[in-house]
Amino acid sequence: MAVALTGAAAVPAVASAAHREAPGRDRAAETSSGGYGESARLGYQKAVAVQLLKGVFERGDTSVVDRFVRPDCIQHNPLAPDGAEALKYFGALQRQQYPDLAYDIKRVISEGDLVLVHSNIVLTPGTRGVAAFDIFRFQGGKISEHWDVLQAVPATTANGNDMFSTVSRPRTEAPGPAWLTAYNKKLVTSFVDRLLVNRELSAVDAYVGPEYDSTPRTSPPAWQG
Repeated sequence: MAVALTGAAAVPAVASAAHREAPGRDRAAETSSGGYGESARLGYQKAVAVQLLKGVFERGDTSVVDRFVRPDCIQHNPLAPDGAEALKYFGALQRQQYPDLAYDIKRVISEGDLVLVHSNIVLTPGTRGVAAFDIFRFQGGKISEHWDVLQAVPATTANGNDMFSTVSRPRTEAPGPAWLTAYNKKLVTSFVDRLLVNRELSAVDAYVGPEYDSTPRTSPPAWQG
């Protein structure tokens, strides 16, 4: 989360609704009791992830940690201790050091018990900040585990693309049909296995279209190494 820890171009409506909830309402307890359906559960998880990141790092509201994070939350960032109290401490410290920090959330994806948040974190207004991927795991309606990856946003890129927009067609931030999810996962897994594990360069021709667009990077793709 944010810089030492470390959110689609439009935040889902359910996420916006979460910001308007009364602080004392425990949606985690409500959802964990069941009866909401899979779609509502996934929407709830996305809303919680957004509210946590925005609440802690933009508004300095550490009460969202008590509401939505398990006390024994497991942290995979090598610089961050486990536990909700460590997150509250870090959030307060970030707020003190960077009072104008902006957590600009670009995409939120939820499947099963996982939520992925793609963000541009800007510590100081006028700077480019970093691109961040946060992954949260939920148990009983609360966050139980967190992973993150960060990359500085460069001034220029080798491909001319920025790190956040959708360039390929259709150029929309709206998710595609749900039935495509399993197919796409299988496709991407097969591509990565063939190219990066088995080092079959023919996988590029088999899986990548001529209109392929890449986000910026500071090193060449793995298949060129």
